[in-house]
Amino acid sequence: MKQNRIIHLNALRRILFIVCVVFAGTLSLFAQQNVTVTGVVTDDSGETLPGVTILVQGTTRGVTTDLDGSYTISAKPEDVLLISFVGFQNVTVKVGTQRKIDIQLKPVANELDEVTVVAFGKQKKQSVIASITTINPSDLKVPSSNLTTALAGRIAGLISYQRTGEPGADNAEFFVRGVTTFGTGKSNPLILIDGVEMTNDDLARLTVDDIQSFSIMKDANATALYGARGANGVILVTSKEGQEGKLKIQFRMEGSYSAPTQTMDYVDPVTYMQLHNEALTTRGHLLGQMSSPMYSSEKILNTAQGKYPVRYPSVDWQDMLFNDHTFNQRYNMNASGGGKIARYYIALAYNKDNGIIKMDKRNNFNNNISIDKYVLRANVNVNLTKTTEAIVRLHGAFDDYSGPIDDGTSLYNKALNANPVLFQPYYEADYAHRGYKHILFGNYNTGNYLNPYSEMVKGFKTKDRTDMLAQFEVKQDLNFITEGLTARALFNVNRYSLLTLAQAYNPFFYSLMVSDNPADYNLLALNPTSGRETLELVSSAKEQTNTMYFEGTVNYSRQFNEKHDVSGLLVYTLRESLNGSPENLQASLPNRNLGLAGRLTYGYDSRYFLEANFGYNGSERFAKNERFGFFPSIGGGWIVSNESFMQPLSDIVSKLKLKATYGLVGNDAIGDDDDRFYYMGDVNLSNSSKGFQLGYNWDNTGNGISISRYPDPFITWEVSRKSNVGFELNLLNSLEIQLDWFNEKRDKILQNRADIPTAMGLQATPKSNIGKASGGGVDLSVDYSKSFTKNLWTVLRGNFTYASSQYDFFEEVDYSDVPWRFHAGQKISQVWGFVAERLFLDEYEVANSPTQFGVYGAGDIKYKDINGDKVI
Repeated sequence: MKQNRIIHLNALRRILFIVCVVFAGTLSLFAQQNVTVTGVVTDDSGETLPGVTILVQGTTRGVTTDLDGSYTISAKPEDVLLISFVGFQNVTVKVGTQRKIDIQLKPVANELDEVTVVAFGKQKKQSVIASITTINPSDLKVPSSNLTTALAGRIAGLISYQRTGEPGADNAEFFVRGVTTFGTGKSNPLILIDGVEMTNDDLARLTVDDIQSFSIMKDANATALYGARGANGVILVTSKEGQEGKLKIQFRMEGSYSAPTQTMDYVDPVTYMQLHNEALTTRGHLLGQMSSPMYSSEKILNTAQGKYPVRYPSVDWQDMLFNDHTFNQRYNMNASGGGKIARYYIALAYNKDNGIIKMDKRNNFNNNISIDKYVLRANVNVNLTKTTEAIVRLHGAFDDYSGPIDDGTSLYNKALNANPVLFQPYYEADYAHRGYKHILFGNYNTGNYLNPYSEMVKGFKTKDRTDMLAQFEVKQDLNFITEGLTARALFNVNRYSLLTLAQAYNPFFYSLMVSDNPADYNLLALNPTSGRETLELVSSAKEQTNTMYFEGTVNYSRQFNEKHDVSGLLVYTLRESLNGSPENLQASLPNRNLGLAGRLTYGYDSRYFLEANFGYNGSERFAKNERFGFFPSIGGGWIVSNESFMQPLSDIVSKLKLKATYGLVGNDAIGDDDDRFYYMGDVNLSNSSKGFQLGYNWDNTGNGISISRYPDPFITWEVSRKSNVGFELNLLNSLEIQLDWFNEKRDKILQNRADIPTAMGLQATPKSNIGKASGGGVDLSVDYSKSFTKNLWTVLRGNFTYASSQYDFFEEVDYSDVPWRFHAGQKISQVWGFVAERLFLDEYEVANSPTQFGVYGAGDIKYKDINGDKVI
């Protein structure tokens, strides 16, 4: 028994020994296969990324990067590392023989880099055949708080100009491919911000940092879905949304000096007086009268010598009223980020704009222009489910304006028209008026002359503007019904208000009393009883509007057999706007529009593309039979560069696309808000200006009846027929050229009838859709971009637009005897009137020039003989 026990123990020892050897060998083999891998993870700009997850693919083993983006992990040579981080594209790397692996992560691609924003949606860039120009928002950054001033010269097809640089009134006017209407309605393009119709003022207050995309839609295929408003082109702006990723905060601060680009140069006061005297003498001679000069030789001489400036003033009114420059400030901060469930973008902007108007420290208020602008924005995207996304957009813009009673343009005109030699802007108090608290403003004679300085400092005006927007949007993926089907609904409310208050005092005017001693200084009060030292309310006004908008869309997009791309879209829109400060019953009624629009596209093998659109829109302005309009369009495109025969040239011709579109677009923004319902008459049954008297002694009176509009059930939309042919060419992946030829014919333009016989006895002139116009032109954009090294690149851009339009039919009186007065065939921007060439030099020139109307002679205006008949 003992021997058997020993044998069993020996066997057990052998088994344990074998197990230990095998286990040790396994540990040794495992230790030989696992390696230590280190590295650093950065983004595409080289910044290190803390918190990045590095996993051994297929396992739960992993680590995260530390604060400086470094990591260390143990893995086998055949393992694959999976690197992931919110907001960035995943990266996989096989370990192999590497022991140090540095990783660079790229952000999740923005879909706008691959698609183009189009009407009510997005399309792949290559499939877009409409004439749409998209500009990078960063290219719109200019030293101004007004976005509209950044548009000129940057976008092909957009014609922009600015009338004034006065803060608060410096919006630029712009047109898409010119103006082809001469009616009294709108000729500027439709402005859509996040899909909602907004005004030029709203566009002006947008902050460039908040813009995701900025597009100009120019031809019928691009604008047909906006049938009721698209005839003049469309400006489409979308604001930024949050992207997956860590919190990103941006701050921008700017300061800029502003100055007039040019000022008017006037003659000096001495020359002014000499020419004034000469004009009086010349006019009197022509009329056969004797006219004595207004300014004596003594006054002219003393003014020229600068003696006694109080008695012989020489005033530079522009210098008295305006500074040379001003300083403006702009601040912007935004924050964005989020995860897979929720993403956010919030922004705050503050702008401070000042005018160049001077102020008088003796007043206790500032009459210079000063505007404080505050803009708040919050866009939040939330994935309610895997297939449902909700978006909330909140936007508020607040303006606090303070400035003179007159606007800057009016003050400038007054400075140019004021007499510079009659009186000082104000006088220091003489002995008799010492201790007076008010400013002693200068004037002349009875005090009826213009004193621009008193107009500038006599009061101030405030305008408080508030614009609030709340928007809710839901997007639903309907793949459970069929692949590629989605739906979207958007509801928007916009509240706008403007409160205006003006306060002023009535200035005291004084004239200088003439004495034998020019050094004497005595003042005469011209309005001692009507002047006021205290401010009084001059005027107050308020504006309020409320706009509601609903949009519902169903979209289908799918590819079959990797070659056939099909998409379809249906859109229903409803808009109502209410004026909260109406001046009459008609203005108090809400403005309403609704419409149904659709788009169908087909693409074959990324080479051939067809697109058809329609807009079926209704407007309250027209009678039942004319209330709805149908506006279709069609287009086609061919990407030649994707053909097999072009592949040998692919390194040279990166892209060549040919495209053509044609369609109809409508415009119901005709007439004005006080003349909206053309199918209804406007009759006043108690008009005192049409009163009458009856009775034996004419002692019975009554009000009469007046008609300001006759009902016309046939007034309808303006209709524009637009065609566009163009190409897109990219050479060497560096030079991008886009060229479009466009043509437009517009009819049914609303116009006042000009040839109504008086025998009809009409009180009001009727209107009809009888006007016709046409236009055309070309727009070209050229972009060259080239990267030489990582830190050296160049970007060159240029664009050219030529647009011309003319009257085709314009109802007017018969000008057969003077045919140059006919509108038909003339440019829409043509100005009619006399053309002043210069002044007549002498009587000889007068006698040998075409006969002019009225009495004229040397020194008078010489008008141009346009038709060469020797008669003006």
